[in-house]
Amino acid sequence: MKRRSLPVAAALAASAALLLTACGGGDDKSSDNDKIAGVDQGTETPKESAKPSAAPVEDNPDGVDVSLPKDMNLVFDWDKPKDENEAAAMEDAANYIRAIYRGVDKRTAKDAAVAAYATGDGLHYAETQINSRIDGGWTSTGTRRHYDVSTRAASNGNSVEVAFCVDSSKFYGKEVKTGKVLKSKPSIADFDHFEIIMVKYPTAEHLWQASKVFVETKAKQCQ
Repeated sequence: MKRRSLPVAAALAASAALLLTACGGGDDKSSDNDKIAGVDQGTETPKESAKPSAAPVEDNPDGVDVSLPKDMNLVFDWDKPKDENEAAAMEDAANYIRAIYRGVDKRTAKDAAVAAYATGDGLHYAETQINSRIDGGWTSTGTRRHYDVSTRAASNGNSVEVAFCVDSSKFYGKEVKTGKVLKSKPSIADFDHFEIIMVKYPTAEHLWQASKVFVETKAKQCQ
């Protein structure tokens, strides 16, 4: 699938307007699961109205750097759907997750990748994830697996719901100053189910942004 590049400069230009609506939050779990106050959590299904992670920037179809350090491995065990819009939305949902952890690694919520792949509530979620780790003085390490993906396009063709499971049982917090890895005993708390509403970026072909994030924690269906 051919995709039109979005230069990093364009993403930075977009970030000024997008970041005006953002706010922060906190996280209290050292195993680095995505359970943040202020984020929609539960089993509610979003309404339609509304491989490894360290890929070099030159290989990214949107021209935005989402590369990560070698010890921060995001694995996406996803089969690409046949529908072009659903495939592009699913790919950029993965880039959205990469952008969050790139922000964690770079210690900033204003990275160009965050601005490129997030808007609205999706931007708020990304910033709370990043800022909570910055405030806590820790980053992330290990392998975070994303699997059992499904996509559902809205009838207007402008939004796609991307739903998937996350296994964080081998993904941990790490203290920035000491390098200490903050491991916890494996449990159902390591499994989450995400539903991300991806919307088309208005001025870039095939670029999609996360606009809403719904998280079901302790997701039994993901074990």
